Amino acid sequence: MAYSGDPISAHELLFKPAHSIIDQSLHSTMGATTTNGDGFGIGWYSDVAPGPGCFKSIEPAWNDVNLREVAARIRTPLMFAHVRAATGTPIQRSNCHPFRHDNWLWMHNGAIREFHTVKRELTMAVDPTLYPDIEGSTDSETLFFLALTFGLTDDPFTAVARAIGFVETVGHRNGVEFPFQGTIATSDGTSTWAFRYSSEGKSRTLFFSTAVETLHKTHPDLAILQEVGAEGRLIVSEPLGDLPGAWQEVPESAAGVVRPGDDLLQPFEPIR
Repeated sequence: MAYSGDPISAHELLFKPAHSIIDQSLHSTMGATTTNGDGFGIGWYSDVAPGPGCFKSIEPAWNDVNLREVAARIRTPLMFAHVRAATGTPIQRSNCHPFRHDNWLWMHNGAIREFHTVKRELTMAVDPTLYPDIEGSTDSETLFFLALTFGLTDDPFTAVARAIGFVETVGHRNGVEFPFQGTIATSDGTSTWAFRYSSEGKSRTLFFSTAVETLHKTHPDLAILQEVGAEGRLIVSEPLGDLPGAWQEVPESAAGVVRPGDDLLQPFEPIR
């Protein structure tokens, strides 16, 4: 889940919706697994200190008392939240999303297929000045640092396209039929970019919230969207409730950006 808009309580975003990201950690209806209990993380921006803050744990999100304590005391205009189901790498804090580098946050829902086969070639392509900052062992963090290597801070759309294109090239060279699967969110603290793409054309789901004024006012799921406001946007792997018209699915092979006063959605293709 990614939020961008007026400052809001992290507790409202994480716990209040009927099908919140915390509920999804136990009862995902659209993910690859129903239970996502291999750790969690939140990242947020504020005017208290430069750069994003991160709180991560290997505990299941639904069972972490510290998360409730922290969330109730965070008010932020931009927040990322992720619940993890490990795909072959260890359950450790450094492998929990979101990943952070300087002013950037990064989350990935999906996988680089047969990562153990292509890991060396992918990691050795990371810029030598960035390589020492890789903390964990996941495919998702490697993809983040590839995107940084390919110019994420200057042009996120092109950098992610080049990073995924490189993953596909290396994967195909090593006999991997469908090298990449996933959705991605990344932010510099002002704008949030989101991507939906997979090599086989069957990507993990991704949705964004619509304007509150177009919705039926008495539906119980409306509360969180009213908190978000007309200019706020939520980007989620699966809807936070079942309010008709509240959520629009991001099309297959598409990418978008949300920033104050501007939303953009466009086709996405890897650059090989």
